[in-house]
Amino acid sequence: MTHLLPTHADIEQAAKAVYAAMPATPQYAWPLLSEALGAEAWVKHENHTPTGAFKIRGGLVYLQNLAQRPRQQQVRGVISATRGNHGQSVGFAARRYGIPATIVVPQGNSREKNAAMRALGVELVEFGQEFQESREHAAMLAQQEQLHMIPSLHRDLVAGVASYWMELFAAQPGLDVVLVPIGQGSGMCGAVAARNALGLSTRIIGVVSAHALAYKLSFDGRSKVESPVTTVIADGMACRVPDEASLEVILNEVDEVIAVSDDEVAAAMKLYFTATHNVAEGAGRQRCRSAIACGDSASA
Repeated sequence: MTHLLPTHADIEQAAKAVYAAMPATPQYAWPLLSEALGAEAWVKHENHTPTGAFKIRGGLVYLQNLAQRPRQQQVRGVISATRGNHGQSVGFAARRYGIPATIVVPQGNSREKNAAMRALGVELVEFGQEFQESREHAAMLAQQEQLHMIPSLHRDLVAGVASYWMELFAAQPGLDVVLVPIGQGSGMCGAVAARNALGLSTRIIGVVSAHALAYKLSFDGRSKVESPVTTVIADGMACRVPDEASLEVILNEVDEVIAVSDDEVAAAMKLYFTATHNVAEGAGRQRCRSAIACGDSASA
């Protein structure tokens, strides 16, 4: 587990790469949201990053470290699989460092996210019915075309993501609990790394889609369980196969994992828009003081 979680010094170093490309994002307590939740609620606005989601932070750190390799270790291009936010992160950072990027997405993926990735200059490949099939195809293409495969989870990605948790915890160190949706686990691992680095006692609760239960079933059973994906709105949590490294962190560091239905997600998105005038996607991050909130972005 420790190999995946960055130290306080690692996160501070990663933050330099992040802030070279974007400013810190704000966090606000929205009165209508707090009233609706019956708790002091804070929103961490990762929807205000250049790609509208927290993932950009990890991509900036990973690609900077890749670009700084010695000349003999330089890569001809990178490839990864995504449902959207990770791919935009890779595309944004790859363009910044002048590295060609290929992204594999499932067939029928969000048209808006596909367009956003193409606008960043990536070569987009549509393959498979869900994320796992796309990831396996990306790995095959990486071998065939001698591209560097960027995983969905890596210590550099977690270090970058942890920078936004450090911002939130620094602004609100007294948070009782944070609720963290789980896709492949970089957001969750970033939360754990930042909390531990700061020595806080904040409880961490994972959230999955009721229509993509792999991480909840694995958490409840204390071992890796695959589960089919049928969610039509929370695509950022559409995970069929848990990542073993992030699952180890979750089993050791997370207090609870809960599931929410697509109907509940839609109702939350409506409340979020009404209370904050922001549009959150179906896997938008929620954090709370007794129920705290945060929002990932805008292209649900």
